[in-house]
Amino acid sequence: MSAYAIYRLPHADHATLIQQTEGEPAEYLSCTELNGKRGFVVAPFEISAQQPILLIRPDKIFLVERGERKEERDILSAEESIAGYSPSSFHFPLSSKSTYAIDFANYHAQLESGLFRKIVLARCVDEASEEPIDPMELFHRACALYPRMFISLVSTSKSGVWLTATPEILLEGKDADWRTIALAGTMKLAGEQLIGEGETVCWPTKDIQEQRIVTTYIAECLEQFTGDFHEEGPRTVRAANLVHLRSDFTFTLPDSQHLGDLLHTLHPTPAVCGLPKRETFNFIIQNEHTPRRYYSGFMGMLDPEDETHLYVSLRCMNIEGSHYHLYAGGGLLKDSTEEQEWQETEAKLETMRRCIAIKKM
Repeated sequence: MSAYAIYRLPHADHATLIQQTEGEPAEYLSCTELNGKRGFVVAPFEISAQQPILLIRPDKIFLVERGERKEERDILSAEESIAGYSPSSFHFPLSSKSTYAIDFANYHAQLESGLFRKIVLARCVDEASEEPIDPMELFHRACALYPRMFISLVSTSKSGVWLTATPEILLEGKDADWRTIALAGTMKLAGEQLIGEGETVCWPTKDIQEQRIVTTYIAECLEQFTGDFHEEGPRTVRAANLVHLRSDFTFTLPDSQHLGDLLHTLHPTPAVCGLPKRETFNFIIQNEHTPRRYYSGFMGMLDPEDETHLYVSLRCMNIEGSHYHLYAGGGLLKDSTEEQEWQETEAKLETMRRCIAIKKM
């Protein structure tokens, strides 16, 4: 069975389908190994031999116009479209409010002691449908529901099948012109706020502080690679029924053949990990109830000769037949409260739940 990825950029009127027709995707154990490489990247939060960076070779590339579903069905066999991988041997611990409370208390104690400035706590929940839903159908549902987001569906034998709807750019650009963003802070829209883009939202101090932490980190990363970068923001941006604080960085790179080095420095950002980066990363790996796998990694098209579009893998789910493993997380600061953070993850999980629940489109 070949590997494939289909993705749609924010506000685009078409999707791009990438197919590797022979062999398995290349596997890498460091972002630096992506220097000079071309293909669709699927990277995990924690890179390991069991969960390597995968690079789907673009043997075939097709543009799929909005509404043209027959075309992709012709490209992929029925088995590939249904993503008929056998259920994985990965054990998904039960996610509940009690286990979240344990994690929250553990994480928050590190913040109160001053060891960490910020740390991200994630969780995984299982959902099911009466019958399996074709992953390509779920992809189209996500595209229709979330025009502002990067939507991708990835299928490989190593990773399984993942659907992602994310607002966060990790690295995007071509030639010498590049951009990334700092995204943090989350509020749920309600009532009349759903009509607009969140212009009337008043951000609490906690979210402003969290966003500033991420922004400062991104700037420090870019300083290692270029002296020519510009920051704009923060501003409020909408993603589904949520809004976030976002700052945009534009910058130049003298050499696009070494994007892997920049990715190695950026990933994982404090938006999905914390600060200090290495200490919070290790703490998450050792203490979070559910391993994140490819959630809060990154994915997208890497092409140093043309355009690169890499996004952080947020609001995603792993698809196994009629079972769906949904992931979400939130950034904790010293003044965070358990109930508020729990509700934030519930709001983020709703992004994928809506894709499962709505009727066939």
